[in-house]
Amino acid sequence: MSQMSLFDNSIPEPLAARLRPQNLDEYVGQDHLVGPGKVLRRLIENDQITSMIFWGPPGVGKTTLAHIIAQQTQARFITFSAVTSGIKEIKEVMLEADKLKSYGQKTILFVDEIHRFNKAQQDAFLPFVEKGTIILIGATTENPSFEVNGALLSRCKVFVLKGLTGDDIVNLLMNALKSPKGFGGQKIDIDEDLVRMIATFSNGDARRALSTLEMAVLNGDMDAEGGITVTRQTIEQITGKKALLYDKNGEEHYNLISALHKSMRNSDPDAAVYWLARMLEAGEDPLYIARRVTRFAAEDVGLADPQALPLAIAAYQACHFIGVPECNVHLTEAVIYMALAPKSNSMETAYLSARDDALNDLAEPVPLVIRNAPTSLMDELGYGHGYKYAHDYEDKLTDLQCMPDNLLGTEYYHPGDQGEETRFRERLEYIKKWKEQHR
Repeated sequence: MSQMSLFDNSIPEPLAARLRPQNLDEYVGQDHLVGPGKVLRRLIENDQITSMIFWGPPGVGKTTLAHIIAQQTQARFITFSAVTSGIKEIKEVMLEADKLKSYGQKTILFVDEIHRFNKAQQDAFLPFVEKGTIILIGATTENPSFEVNGALLSRCKVFVLKGLTGDDIVNLLMNALKSPKGFGGQKIDIDEDLVRMIATFSNGDARRALSTLEMAVLNGDMDAEGGITVTRQTIEQITGKKALLYDKNGEEHYNLISALHKSMRNSDPDAAVYWLARMLEAGEDPLYIARRVTRFAAEDVGLADPQALPLAIAAYQACHFIGVPECNVHLTEAVIYMALAPKSNSMETAYLSARDDALNDLAEPVPLVIRNAPTSLMDELGYGHGYKYAHDYEDKLTDLQCMPDNLLGTEYYHPGDQGEETRFRERLEYIKKWKEQHR
């Protein structure tokens, strides 16, 4: 136990520490885990904790959950740090836990940033977890599949914590302004749009949001009565950037994604990169942008450049893998590629035309010749009779009728004249001529 200083009480705790929830009712976010009736909530409330790992981005409540467990459990609760704890310290705690177990006392060991522990340190936990000497709770921002030893991971339940939503963060900040533990005893004047500005800047990180609010209040303008006014300029100075006009749930959200889409469609890479930067710097979810780019790759580039779609999917995977801000280069690569790629919407128009016919002719029967006949009755009824297997023919082509009778001759796909689609158009023209000659 660390020694206390005579001056400890004169130094206030940071806002995030003062507002740390003490129970699940005060906890914000992660309803999929700790909402009413959810598995983790039941384990905590019933004091039935098993070895587990909390995996999620910074500031979403991993350590807070561990503290709530410490408040509610009857077990001895110990916190370990990867920075200060070596194998010697681990073994000493394990031996003490082994002794207490014989008296019926459980020990919960919380390991923050467990991914920072090396293999030898993680191996030191394993035999004690196996025989139930300790209940291990690890917290990590990294994928435990890669950062935690397989043998140890197999004995732990992994709970995935999600980034907090903008509304979650706003509620947290508003509570900080009202709570006696926060600024409830002070007169703080801050517009709601500035609270949302802080929430956007925090990007789902509660600790970052509360620290930013605290800095904003401490640097606000104080009047004669001691009231504090927080201005936009103050927040911009603290965050180190100008706040961009952006609301991820409002009209500007749709305006900006529309601007990005239309800039790529009109082959303007500079405008496309500008609108991309506007969204990313304002806190837009990069996965949302990546999904829209993936749609663009098929809708507006299509078969004019078949490589556009795999590149867009690779950009999405890169965003998912490394997150912000590093993934901005992957999105920039994808956006510039889409802007410069040849364009074709022939696939989309083909589907829309086919969709209209499909909706109007939902009962149109499948031609017998292209039906399967898995039973003898179906074979007797003519299912599959006359079917021609294309691979058995020299040109891999047959005159088989695949369209329903009343749509015979209907054409949906009309290849464009851009990029690779010229090759598809030539191939389609050849197929049509061949079929006309062999009917």
